[in-house]
Order: sequence, then C-alpha cells, then structure tokens
Amino acid sequence: MLLTSKVREYFAGLYKNTMTRAYQEANHRIARSLIPGGRCLDCGAAGGSQFKILHKMAGLTAEKYIGIELRPGYLSDAKNQRLHLIQGDLNHPLPFADQTFQCVFGFSVLEHLVNGCRFLQESHRVLKPGGRLVLITPNLSAWFNVFLLAIGKMPSSGPHPDSMELIYKNTPVQFRKTNTPQAEEDLNLDRHLVVFTYRVLQDYLHSLGFKHIRGRAYGYYPFPKSLQPIFERLDPWHCHQMVFDCHR
Repeated sequence: MLLTSKVREYFAGLYKNTMTRAYQEANHRIARSLIPGGRCLDCGAAGGSQFKILHKMAGLTAEKYIGIELRPGYLSDAKNQRLHLIQGDLNHPLPFADQTFQCVFGFSVLEHLVNGCRFLQESHRVLKPGGRLVLITPNLSAWFNVFLLAIGKMPSSGPHPDSMELIYKNTPVQFRKTNTPQAEEDLNLDRHLVVFTYRVLQDYLHSLGFKHIRGRAYGYYPFPKSLQPIFERLDPWHCHQMVFDCHR
C-alpha cells in the first residue's frame, strides 16, 4: 500500500511539473505575440484567469482581451473583474469577423471539442495576417497511452467514457446538449472527445495554411524531472502534453 502511494505521488509530481512548464511556455509565446494595439481571444476562458497572467507578463489591457466560455457560471466572475467574456460553444463558428485578432489561444480545450477541426479552421479565419495561434493539448500517442492500448485499456488522454476525477469523487456525471450534426447528443463536460497526435496536429495546422508552426512537448514518463527535458527534445512525438504556436 505504501509503495502504491509513493508511485502515485511520483507520477502526480511529474504531471504537475509537465503542466506547469507547458503553461509557462504557452504564456511566454502569447506574450511575445501581443503587439501594441493587438486584440487576443481566449478560447475556453473559464473566469479569465489567463488575462491576469498576460496582464502581468505583457501589459495586456482588458480592452484588448475577449474570452469565450461555454459555462455561464464563469461569466459573472469575469463581469466582476470587468472582463469581456461571452458565452459560446467552440464546436460552432466563432462569432467574430474575419481577421479580428492578433492572437487566439486555447489551453486544454481542443481535446474537449466534438468539432476541433472546425475550431482550428475558425481560428485561422479570425486571425489577422501574421497573427498567432497558441494551443496546449494532450498527445494521444504518448508512451503511457501506447502502453495502455497494448494491455487492452482505454488511453487516459482520451477518448475515455467518464472523467476519472468524477468517478473518484463519486459525483454524478454532468452533460451538456449540443446541436452538432452526427455527434453524441449528450456530452460529458470533462470528457476528452478528439485527441490529436503530435504529427497529425502539426500536419493539420499546415494544411489549414498556418505558417512557422513550432511545437514543444512536455512530459516524458516515467523518467524523473531532471531527465524530462532531454527526452522531450529527442522524442516530442510521444510526450504527454503539446504546445503549438503558429502564424496565419
């Protein structure tokens, strides 16, 4: 039992380290893209937590920030902070004109969409020429997913039937309605629906017309933190999390 606890603690530490570094990298890339006067779109904005980070890092103002979020409960939180958030479903066309934003970003949101390919197409449409798209999303071809498939298990980076967090907490699974054609009518809010591999996402972004596509990968399990950066650079195709940055 003690050994099992130590193993879980070890992998929890690796996961936390992976996500911290991935978010730091993505935020730095966004900060570098925010030219004076440029507007940015935060996709899957929750309560606007990324605005606070970018305000501190790059001086982003509330006037140049727009967030889009599915869950209405977050909108009141953003309103109290005087942030511009709108309710919307990223499976559908973005409610903005062509070439509106200097930067579009989505952190841990692509894998929760039924129609993630449309979201990427829409991101290209609403970006100004030279504007940047920055994404964080898990990698379906991570080695631990390959191992799980080899022993007949579902890959933990999705798609999976139910959120493990909900199972552990013994709470009812939450669903939402979607009008997306040929999709499940009821979708678990925490479910990973379409998860890309590193190579496929890179190629798909290229096919949409994005340029200067740069990817970084994080989380090469089960190696310790000190060795992670070495293996991440040698083999980004089998890491846990992907950070992609590309230009329109």
